Amino acid sequence: MAEIRIRNTNERISGEQNVREFLDKQEVLYEHWDATKLPAHLQEKFVLSDEEKAEVLSTFNADITDLAARRGYKTWDIITLSDATPNLDELLKKFESVHTHTEDEVRAITAGKGIFVIKGTEEVGYFDVELEAGDVISVPERIPHFFTLMDNRQIVAVRLFIETEGWIAHPFEDPAFVK
Repeated sequence: MAEIRIRNTNERISGEQNVREFLDKQEVLYEHWDATKLPAHLQEKFVLSDEEKAEVLSTFNADITDLAARRGYKTWDIITLSDATPNLDELLKKFESVHTHTEDEVRAITAGKGIFVIKGTEEVGYFDVELEAGDVISVPERIPHFFTLMDNRQIVAVRLFIETEGWIAHPFEDPAFVK
C-alpha cells in the first residue's frame, strides 16, 4: 500500500483512504489493483521475456482497459528495472531529474517498489509517494515530478499513455527542490 512522506515536515501519511484523500487534494489519481492475481512465478521476477510481459498485461487487462477507457489512454507497455537492467544508473539519472509532461504520467506497479517525487500545492511543497505492487498513480500533465527506485532497486510497472510516442520529459528547473 502506498505511503506518503511530505519533504518539508517529514510527516508520513499511510492507509489507503488517507493516501487517496491527500493525493486527491494534489490532483493526483491513486488507485489500488489486486496484485495477488499476478501468477506466482512473476511476482518477484524483474527480468521479463516478451512472453512474460504479455502475461502481465493479460493478467491486468481488465484493470488496464477500464483505466484507459476512463482516462483516454491509448497505448500501454511494461517497464522493468533492476540491477540486471543495462545502464540502470544512467537511466535513473534521466528519471531523477524534475520534469513535466504534456500528458499524465501513469504507472501501475505489478511487482517491486518505487517512489514518485511530486511538487504539491504551495502549502505542501514536494512529497514522496512510496509505491508497491498494486499501487496505481497518475501524475497530471504539467505537474513537476520525477520517479526513482527504492533501496531494493526492482520494479515492474505498466505504463499508460495518451500519445503513442510514449514518455517525453520536459526539464523543470526549480530552485525550491532539494534532493
